Amino acid sequence: MTDTRRRVKVYTLNEDRQWDDRGTGHVSSGYVERLKGMSLLVRAESDGSLLLESKINPNTAYQKQQDTLIVWSEAENYDLALSFQEKAGCDEIWEKICQVQGKDPSVDITQDLVDESEEERFDDMSSPGLELPSCELSRLEEIAELVASSLPSPLRREKLALALENEGYIKKLLELFHVCEDLENIEGLHHLYEIIKGIFLLNRTALFEVMFSEECIMDVIGCLEYDPALSQPRKHREFLTKTAKFKEVIPISDPELKQKIHQTYRVQYIQDMVLPTPSVFEENMLSTLHSFIFFNKVEIVGMLQEDEKFLTDLFAQLTDEATDEEKRQELVNFLKEFCAFSQTLQPQNRDAFFKTLSNMGILPALEVILGMDDTQVRSAATDIFSYLVEYNPSMVREFVMQEAQQNDDDILLINLIIEHMICDTDPELGGAVQLMGLLRTLVDPENMLATANKTEKTEFLGFFYKHCMHVLTAPLLANTTEEKPSKDDFQTAQLLALVLELLTFCVEHHTYHIKNYIINKDILRRVLVLMASKHAFLALCALRFKRKIIGLKDEFYNRYIMKSFLFEPVVKAFLNNGSRYNLMNSAIIEMFEFIRVEDIKSLTAHVIENYWKALEDVDYVQTFKGLKLRFEQQRERQDNPKLDSMRSILRNHRYRRDARTLEDEEEMWFNTDEDDIEDGEAVVSPSDKAKNDDDIMDPISKFMERKKLKESEEKEVLLKTNLSGRQSPSFKLSLSSGTKTNLTSQSSATNLPGSPGSPGSPGSPGSPGSVPKSTSQTAAITTKGGLVGLVDYPDDDEDDDEDEDKEDTLPLSKKAKFES
Repeated sequence: MTDTRRRVKVYTLNEDRQWDDRGTGHVSSGYVERLKGMSLLVRAESDGSLLLESKINPNTAYQKQQDTLIVWSEAENYDLALSFQEKAGCDEIWEKICQVQGKDPSVDITQDLVDESEEERFDDMSSPGLELPSCELSRLEEIAELVASSLPSPLRREKLALALENEGYIKKLLELFHVCEDLENIEGLHHLYEIIKGIFLLNRTALFEVMFSEECIMDVIGCLEYDPALSQPRKHREFLTKTAKFKEVIPISDPELKQKIHQTYRVQYIQDMVLPTPSVFEENMLSTLHSFIFFNKVEIVGMLQEDEKFLTDLFAQLTDEATDEEKRQELVNFLKEFCAFSQTLQPQNRDAFFKTLSNMGILPALEVILGMDDTQVRSAATDIFSYLVEYNPSMVREFVMQEAQQNDDDILLINLIIEHMICDTDPELGGAVQLMGLLRTLVDPENMLATANKTEKTEFLGFFYKHCMHVLTAPLLANTTEEKPSKDDFQTAQLLALVLELLTFCVEHHTYHIKNYIINKDILRRVLVLMASKHAFLALCALRFKRKIIGLKDEFYNRYIMKSFLFEPVVKAFLNNGSRYNLMNSAIIEMFEFIRVEDIKSLTAHVIENYWKALEDVDYVQTFKGLKLRFEQQRERQDNPKLDSMRSILRNHRYRRDARTLEDEEEMWFNTDEDDIEDGEAVVSPSDKAKNDDDIMDPISKFMERKKLKESEEKEVLLKTNLSGRQSPSFKLSLSSGTKTNLTSQSSATNLPGSPGSPGSPGSPGSPGSVPKSTSQTAAITTKGGLVGLVDYPDDDEDDDEDEDKEDTLPLSKKAKFES
């Protein structure tokens, strides 16, 4: 059998002054060669790994607290604690520590907490202890001054604490408190307030155990009622004895547990309500008080978990139909408080807590409670459910899938949650927002597990779309049977916005499950009915839902949108919005801009073919004219497949060459005298000679004729654009009359240095970086007798990965210029 005396939990104090649980194991002491001294060793009870290896340093201050705790600091900001299961084990290890340090095991602290200056050590060497004044009414002022003067010095604090412990001084002070109250001696009561407050700041567990004992704690609270800064004393004791009532919804048979609950509540009250706030007194001066409360809470949770009869009775009464409503409400509130209490625990303790609740059947109990009519009970049950979902959503998913095999859809736990969300009576839908967040967590694939045998995502989403999705979408479908929402009040709009938010999340994360549901149930058409709502936030939610679908660029969705003409509600909303520059206007334009930029061909064609006449007058942005241009480019490629393939040949031929070869050929081109060129012969680079000139030049000539015609049309359209709207066009014209002349000139036989077409004069008007706005950045093409020379530039290599569509919109300076 395992030796439970040596069983301990290891804790470390984190930056937030909270204790982190590092694991459970068994402690031993022994000589460690590596550390060259006696050390404390803790090995994990699960796998025997080393949780702690700490040398017992002769100068380290070890403290024993509450008979089962040993606390010490190993570095300036690194505190450790061992929490023993049994007092005997704590005493045994404490004796080992005291033996190494040469201390008497009867003390609760082995060293001074902070090193004193040499002067302080010298002053106090002659007085090993601190002599307290006799505890009399006339000497209260003297005692208060002594306590106040001892607080700045750690050594004097230590001596004061030892004196208070050894002489039973606190109980004598509390007797004086009763005398002062009986005599209404306000001055004495003010002195007692200062004394008791100073004892708290000594930060000693041994003193806290005396002050927080059953016989003393109410008198300590009484002393703290008489703050000299207040004109009237507080009434803390009256609140704790008359207002605050302890209810045992299930009788607690263990008197130690009951006493621990009372003590923890009162100490927490002292910390939160009675003592000055940390802004007045430093937080670390009450660190031991925080630790006292923390370890008390750990003990309470552990004792309740181990009491199987208590938890069994709790869940039995929760689910019993014979339990009256008032009693059930108290049971649910207790369970809610119990779960909230667990949030202060460390992860390992919290895991054990929720596993215990799960084994006791908390989810079936919640299902029963959520099916009741009592609103307050359901609200508390929702809070408990949120703790479970946040702790382990997989556990909840597994439960609802198992119960689906036995119960109808109407009484499934997850459907009850959806119904409570839909039926929330709060005008602000506070409960519905909380429940929507829980549903979102449950359907989020990011926290779903995948194992070798099964995938939770596949199983649960299949279950959810079969058994639950129709419940979620019911209010949406019921409200969108006509061209406008049948109910358009604020609360309904808020609810539908929540439903749409969850559906939008599903579109983003659920791929084919939600796709099949949307297309089969025609969900998008119903959602777009809400574009006609008088509530702008709801119309925007509907638009955001469609935008998320379009953003997937999925042709299944696109065909569904085109087949059902689902851009019509969006275009109507855009036109009805008129000239107002608002979020609706921007969101709709952004959606069409996305289609244009991403070149979604099917949607581009659909929009232009069906809605161009409605949108062609919109000229304060270039989005719709850009869509029209995309559409025309697509149609041109469809009408001229030979030209489309020709572009590919040209692009590959022009751009995919070694950089050095290109430079050599370019140099050869500019060094060639045009007199050397015979009439009727096209001047091309040497690597192009292998091409059949007739095969290449014929389609090129036709292509350039069409391009010139189209570019002139574009120029006319753009120049006619009204630029007086809210936005300027997103690009500027770079065409000039000089460009056209340059392309058709017969006299520019050669490029002269410094001329606009010259590539070799950095300071000239034609060089990169110094091009005047009135001059086109195009190289002159040498022509003679109708012959054309094709010029390649090194910077063209940067564009070799652009697709055919981008080539169509390249500036003139980036295209080869041809003339037949």
